[in-house]
Amino acid sequence: MELTSPQALRALAHPVRLALLDRLQRHGPATATQLAPHVGATPSVVSWHLRHLASFGLVTDWDGATNKRERWWQAAGRGFRFTMPDDAEGQDAARQLRSAMFAQSADVPAQWSMRDEPRLDPEWRALAGLADTRFAVTSEELRQLEEAIEALLAPYVRRKDGQLPDGVRLVRMLRYLLPEPGDDDPAAS
Repeated sequence: MELTSPQALRALAHPVRLALLDRLQRHGPATATQLAPHVGATPSVVSWHLRHLASFGLVTDWDGATNKRERWWQAAGRGFRFTMPDDAEGQDAARQLRSAMFAQSADVPAQWSMRDEPRLDPEWRALAGLADTRFAVTSEELRQLEEAIEALLAPYVRRKDGQLPDGVRLVRMLRYLLPEPGDDDPAAS
């Protein structure tokens, strides 16, 4: 899912909405009442945030619920991406979302190391990894690299639950592209 409008970027930059979308993407459909304890808000507040996310197409009603008295929600996609818009309003909104995402995911690796990694079998534990690589590219090359990574991941992201091979696991990939200012860059001063 590609976010382009400043309004959608700002909507998702709210910590509760970002947490709701993450929870629905990772754990599947749920009601506002079920989601409330996981995001630290009341069911009525969660319901309001879900409706706000739905107005941007980020979440939708789930029609698989057997109990029609409660409203069930699902994430519209398994992930999302956005690029820095050209206009000042869009850039401000993208920076807000980027900051909220950095804050939300800051402790993910440490939590994974403590909670999840010890429960993995050796094969999966060996495949987990971390890289901190610096490389020299132009802005166009970096754009092409990001597009190539997205294209490489797309078939796995788009798999439907009924099409999953035996032995499949969900894997979370955190990918930061953090260009560094050069010595000749006025922003570096």
